[in-house]
Amino acid sequence: MTVPYHLSQTQKEQQLLVKLNNLTIWHINECKEYKRMLEKSSIRYKARTLEEVPFLPVQLFKLMDLKSILQEEVVRILTSSGTTGQAVSKIFLDNETSKTQTKTLVEVMKPILGGKRFPMIILDTKSVLKDRKSFSARGAGILGFSNFGRKHFYALHDDMSLDLEGLQEYLKEYEGKRILLFGFTFMIWQYFYKVIRDKGLSLDFGDSILIHGGGWKKLKDVEVDALTFNRLLKEQLGIRIVHNYYGMVEQVGSIFVECSKGNLHAPSHADVIIRNPLTFEVLPVGEQGVIQVVSELPKSYPGHSLLTEDLGTIHGIDDCQCGWKGKYFSVTGRIPKAELRGCSDTFQNGVRS
Repeated sequence: MTVPYHLSQTQKEQQLLVKLNNLTIWHINECKEYKRMLEKSSIRYKARTLEEVPFLPVQLFKLMDLKSILQEEVVRILTSSGTTGQAVSKIFLDNETSKTQTKTLVEVMKPILGGKRFPMIILDTKSVLKDRKSFSARGAGILGFSNFGRKHFYALHDDMSLDLEGLQEYLKEYEGKRILLFGFTFMIWQYFYKVIRDKGLSLDFGDSILIHGGGWKKLKDVEVDALTFNRLLKEQLGIRIVHNYYGMVEQVGSIFVECSKGNLHAPSHADVIIRNPLTFEVLPVGEQGVIQVVSELPKSYPGHSLLTEDLGTIHGIDDCQCGWKGKYFSVTGRIPKAELRGCSDTFQNGVRS
């Protein structure tokens, strides 16, 4: 039994539906904007299935400040990534939601990382964490995943250049030990892999684990898919264990991690639904559509059911060869004309082709 991937889809939906219905009522009572939207839409408040739980378009968080807590209860504000001139989502967290998200992230990653904290290389710059009250999506990701490591080393300088000397010293200090690597996909490619490759350097990360997410659009633009990404990192750097994840700042802590078979999985506290992009009808397994995410975590803001701007396909339910239960799926791209918003998609300064 691999918690939190141990429940069959039927068992999970029974538990999750009760919690999502309670959250809908909570947000109706505590967020007047959410209440007005539901009143005008004439949607059923108490859903009979997960598919009936009312959803908000994720874009809405860029247009409105939505929260279900008092302003004085806000302990942290998360913002989505955005290029200059783009509006960004603002997500308001109180202590309860923040702690729940941190605890859940640990549970989601435990099947992959176990309970041990490894020496950790963060493939980013430390400056994204300067403001402890407000974090970008990059900062929130780093802050969340840094709990899984110790002796943190930031591999990039503030100007995004690689701290090669520091990196070599770190690898020497922990030679023969498992190291945890974390970063955002395109930034790993652009500022880490390509720099080492172009310099003709030989670095061996040995028995390390790489966790990465976000920013696939730019990699697809240069025709690098997940298999190519994994293969090149293994050939150049010796990194053999790589896990991609899918998540968004609007549901931080509720992430979908790649299993040993390369499929993204929905844990017990969250789920994905695929909808027709024109009619919003629910699509069956195997058909591509817009991804809706539901999660029992967001209590400080009405983000428990969101329609994303991403396209994906559910490949099966309860029968992945890895042994994890529930739905497993892949993300195939963005809705045409959707804004760039991935953590590393939107980092533009100094990008070299």
